[in-house]
Amino acid sequence: MELSISNRLSALGHPQRLALFRLLMRRYPDRVPATELALALELKPNTLSSYVNALMQVGLLSQERVGTSLRYSINMDIARETFDYLLLDCCRGRPETCSFNTFPALSGVSPMTDRKYNVLFICTGNSARSIFAESILRNVAGDRFVAHSAGTKPNSELNPFAVEVLEQKGYDISVLRAKNVVEFQGGDAPNFDFVFTVCNQAANEDCPSWQGQPVSAHWGLPDPVKVAGSDAEKSLAFQQTYGALHNRIIAFTSLPIASLDRISLQKAVDDIGQDHEGASA
Repeated sequence: MELSISNRLSALGHPQRLALFRLLMRRYPDRVPATELALALELKPNTLSSYVNALMQVGLLSQERVGTSLRYSINMDIARETFDYLLLDCCRGRPETCSFNTFPALSGVSPMTDRKYNVLFICTGNSARSIFAESILRNVAGDRFVAHSAGTKPNSELNPFAVEVLEQKGYDISVLRAKNVVEFQGGDAPNFDFVFTVCNQAANEDCPSWQGQPVSAHWGLPDPVKVAGSDAEKSLAFQQTYGALHNRIIAFTSLPIASLDRISLQKAVDDIGQDHEGASA
């Protein structure tokens, strides 16, 4: 066991292998294509391959072939075993050293209660997908959730096709604007209960930990902004993205949040992100 743990820690001792591991931890339980990993980490394919192989050899990653694409994900059982090895002796023998006060990233963690929840949706441009999600949640369950959205590299204005979809469906566009995620990281920002990324690029970025350790999940969807073709084809892509997010948010707002423990709640929001069925509402 100790040799295995030592090998895993040695594999993670390389900065770029560690960056790869952390990226896949953020994307768990997704299986991420090698091409996307290489792009996100700015690595040549052969360099990425060597890093992936090193982490697979010690069991930290698993691989799956989908057609001609290789996809990778964290082997969570092995990762958990590694973390347990490092922490359990400490926590069993000296539980006071494992309190939330000792680990600031865990401070503020509290069970979910039946109250109004703060939710943040993040994408890169904050011009379409996250704006859709913010609008839908506010419309569907504004009495139970406070919806926000932001971008890691926000555009100066909302996408006109996204605005058109929302206007067609009767949403109030005047309350919407593109925002930078840094607006929600200051001392006066809301404490979020849930943080969802809705595009792969935003999920792949190394963002600071959120205060209070909110429940987070990745609900990645293709970017409708990148669809080429006629205006009708572009409009259809935005309608489909709206529909997929509407379905996921309906599933999310149907969860018995106050009665679920944190582990069950995390699994539930992860499962919603893995549901690729249905793209219209």
